[in-house]
Amino acid sequence: MPTVSFREALNQAMDEEMARDERVFLMGEEVAYYQGAYKVSQGLLQKYGDRRIVDTPIAEEGFVGIGIGAAMVGLRPIIEVMTFNFSLVAYDQIVNHAAKMYSMSGGHYYVPMVIRGPGGAAHMLAATHSQSLESLYAHIPGLKVVMPSNPKDGKGLLKSAIRDENPVIFIESEMMYGDKGEIPEGEYTIPIGVGEIKREGTDVTIVAWSKMLTRVAGKAVEELAGMGISAELIDPRTIRPMDWDLIVNSVKKTNRLVVVEEGWPFAGVGAQISHEVMQRAFDYLDAPIERVTQEDVPLPYAHNLEVASLPSVEKVVKAVKNVMYQNGK
Repeated sequence: MPTVSFREALNQAMDEEMARDERVFLMGEEVAYYQGAYKVSQGLLQKYGDRRIVDTPIAEEGFVGIGIGAAMVGLRPIIEVMTFNFSLVAYDQIVNHAAKMYSMSGGHYYVPMVIRGPGGAAHMLAATHSQSLESLYAHIPGLKVVMPSNPKDGKGLLKSAIRDENPVIFIESEMMYGDKGEIPEGEYTIPIGVGEIKREGTDVTIVAWSKMLTRVAGKAVEELAGMGISAELIDPRTIRPMDWDLIVNSVKKTNRLVVVEEGWPFAGVGAQISHEVMQRAFDYLDAPIERVTQEDVPLPYAHNLEVASLPSVEKVVKAVKNVMYQNGK
């Protein structure tokens, strides 16, 4: 199988879908002549021209609204926001129009569009450029939320998102664009709403997604293995819809759960996962569910404080030891 970077996998997905369906177009800040702020759209302007690769002003509310209108009349826009922090400028468009149009029109208007770009913390970008906003979008009926953790999933899920009849929020990690991985040769898609067990285990279930899976939870699983603790690592891949059966069946096997997310603790995705597992598998739990999240503060700029605020391997190991009753709890 070919090995490509995360950005190359996303580029391939858009290229293939634009070649397959002339209704697909890409619009956003610096996507055309600059080749993308993170070079995800590199080469697409030269291939498809400026009618399908469209540069916009720094005006998210405006160009997201244009994308919604285009989707309503039969096109399939991919809207790139330079970071999901900037999507907040267009939150009214996304929540009150994209998410609700199908319902409020009595099924007369679909909004088949993808809003994609990087989210979460990078390195020392401070509070307004380091936010993990997936729970904010997963809260809204009518939106699907996708967060891949590797190039294979990124390509397969983006292709599925572009083909979906609903608005899809597709959040990539700014830190992962250079990550490399194998992808299948030829045409493939990955269905939205289907998670994956990244590593089998018997003692505890760990659920994480995007950068938290590869940079934190995955490394913690390796460290725990050296301690004799067998952790099952699950990547939901999509936040809404969530693959509840995959998570619940794992917890029924391991009897313990730790959820790792980069977002804040209050009303986070991990809170919903905890609730669902309590509802569906309460009698199987041998310990209270543990959550590892960002600290409940705006992310500091100072590097030492940033590191202290975010989830870490050490915090995940501690949480696992807590549910294993190895920390004196």
